[in-house]
Amino acid sequence: MSTYDAIVIGAGINGLVAAAELAGAGWSVALVDERDRLGGFIASDELTEPGHVHDTFSSWHPLFVTSGAYGVLGDDLHRHGLRYRNTDGAVTASVSERGAVVADRDPATTAAGFADGGDAAAYAAMLGQLESWAPHVFGALGSELRPQDLVGLGARAARGLGVDGLRELVRVSAQSGRGLVRERFVGHEVDQLWTPWLLHAGLGPDHATGGLMLPVMAFSMHAAGLPVVEGGAGRFVDAFAALLAERGVDVHLGSPVTRIEVAEGRARAVRLGGAADRQRLVARRAVLASTSTGRLYGELLASDAPEAGRQAAARHRPGRAAMQVHLALDAPLRWSDDRLDAVPLVHVSDGAASTGVACAQAEAGLLPAAPTVVVGQQSVLDPSRAPEGAATLWLQLQEVPWAPTGDAGGSIATASGWDGSVTEAYLERVLDRIEEHAPGLRSSIVGVHALPPTRLQRENANAVEGDPYGGAAELDQSLLWRPGTSTGHRTGVDGLFHVGAFTHPGPGLGAGSGHLVAQQLLAPPPVRRLLGRWTGRGTGR
Repeated sequence: MSTYDAIVIGAGINGLVAAAELAGAGWSVALVDERDRLGGFIASDELTEPGHVHDTFSSWHPLFVTSGAYGVLGDDLHRHGLRYRNTDGAVTASVSERGAVVADRDPATTAAGFADGGDAAAYAAMLGQLESWAPHVFGALGSELRPQDLVGLGARAARGLGVDGLRELVRVSAQSGRGLVRERFVGHEVDQLWTPWLLHAGLGPDHATGGLMLPVMAFSMHAAGLPVVEGGAGRFVDAFAALLAERGVDVHLGSPVTRIEVAEGRARAVRLGGAADRQRLVARRAVLASTSTGRLYGELLASDAPEAGRQAAARHRPGRAAMQVHLALDAPLRWSDDRLDAVPLVHVSDGAASTGVACAQAEAGLLPAAPTVVVGQQSVLDPSRAPEGAATLWLQLQEVPWAPTGDAGGSIATASGWDGSVTEAYLERVLDRIEEHAPGLRSSIVGVHALPPTRLQRENANAVEGDPYGGAAELDQSLLWRPGTSTGHRTGVDGLFHVGAFTHPGPGLGAGSGHLVAQQLLAPPPVRRLLGRWTGRGTGR
């Protein structure tokens, strides 16, 4: 039996950040994960051909480099070898039968490509409005969002924006992405360019909060670009591994947690069930669990789970499933519009129209007939990803059903689910979709590695039903309703905190929940008591 100040369950981005921050403040920390590696959905490997390095899951780091966690840990991570590659020019684009729309790091350069003269001014106004909202929007994303927190956030927003400004912020926050672009822009460019980015937040064009998230995406990429880790995302994990070792964190890999022990209403210990590591770890001060809502309350706590947690687990809905495809090319992709050759990330989409249809088809259990294809060209930013003269492509498909019941295109038999033939047939459709705008793609492919939704869940149990975003991101399962317990990161069990994509502020590489909980735990006791009195929740729940 070993005893620690804190035990962190799950070595994804939130677990890594929380463990590093707590250990950096002198806490003794154990980090445990059922997989044999750190990183969660952060990894890279030569998945196809020698010399072609692919980011197996996530890839782009604008959320991390603008996060509070990076502010605390960034210098040390760079000291341990983390390097980023980024762009000062074209950052993202979308292409369809309408043509291509390209976003530059410079908003004015981006807007200069809009056909309607008034749209350039409307675009500047949208970004300027978001900038004025930023302290309040990002303040909400960095808060527990308990009722008392909301009162404070609302009061500060009213003082900073005025009553009319606050009313407009609330209205746009309830708006869909499609509604926002229809309301503000005459031409199609902003819709085509930024609506597909809502998929990366687990949203669709018609979901509430998309009206706010669309300008947040645009604002963030103009400000931070799309940094990727030099040499592959695995180097990011390597830097964290070195930092954790330096700070004395005990890492237990291949060690599934079977039980969180609760005594007298407090989390006291964690049971590990790995064949090579059956032991009990005692927690003096805190247990942080980066798990799915269902697993935390239904398995790890079981009979000790509070009623609110059980209800949240029962109500939780996974979002759309996703699929990842990696291609090794013997030459860089050449697009019909050569402006796209140097763009790090390209969406094949015409905006809300095609993306909305594909989302609806996937939600209905169908393989979309014309999927939105995310084409990541990381080797444009980081030539070390491929041999000289070659390239890699990172394809993400965020509109697929977990258990397909049919094919909207009418040509793929889906009775066997995501077996090899279905995956291969759907991949052919995806390649057709890209090749409409990049003729010759197939002739350059020398290696393929596909991860359908079933494989994603096998790789990471938190990808419930192939959803990598911690559950549907619709309004009723977001913000103060995520994870649905009304307790934020607290669980109703003293000393036990829930972090990760299933909790506020949701998925992505910003590590918001891990950083927020770690900083709360590290606050000086008088501050913690004051915070507890202000929010009505004490220091241990």
